[in-house]
Amino acid sequence: MSEAAPPHADGKCRCRWCGIDPLYVRYHDTDWGVPERDPRALYEKLVLDGFQAGLAWITILRKREAFREAFDGFVPEKVAAYGEADVARLMENAGIVRSRAKIEGAIKSARAYLAMRERGEDFSDYLWGFVEGRPVQNRWRAIGDVPVSTPVSEALAKDLKRRGFTFCGPVIVYAFMQAVGMVNDHMVDCWRHDEVAEA
Repeated sequence: MSEAAPPHADGKCRCRWCGIDPLYVRYHDTDWGVPERDPRALYEKLVLDGFQAGLAWITILRKREAFREAFDGFVPEKVAAYGEADVARLMENAGIVRSRAKIEGAIKSARAYLAMRERGEDFSDYLWGFVEGRPVQNRWRAIGDVPVSTPVSEALAKDLKRRGFTFCGPVIVYAFMQAVGMVNDHMVDCWRHDEVAEA
């Protein structure tokens, strides 16, 4: 039995998790699951997923623009150069999640990103290499069938940590993989499933 939500007012069936919050629905319809190849955007999403740890994604989504402003557009070169004054500035910013560990983790991850680039490694190619460069096309019918982590997310999480990235355990990494389209986890009767599969 499928667990996509009943049709919305626009007649479209969607994954049940997005509910009816207009911001969440828009994110589901335009962002979630669309293959992302831009290295900077992938760094941003990985950091934001790290900030989500212990929170609901809608909380981060509502603060996303404030995060982008506070973190200089998540340009890794800028974030990597942050010092204690920047950490203090961010800790005073009520528009974001004020966790010192997560803020310092974002800086550490930016430095890990740049270290990879200095070795000639493209962050996008690196990540997508874990799925052989192509999105994994799943065909889930029930939300309970969707895993919270997989052997691939476990391997990627382990390797990211080895490289110096933070807040990237297997569950966070699988949520990241779903969001950036490395896996297509829209329910099969969600209107976005086939569109994302063709993206």
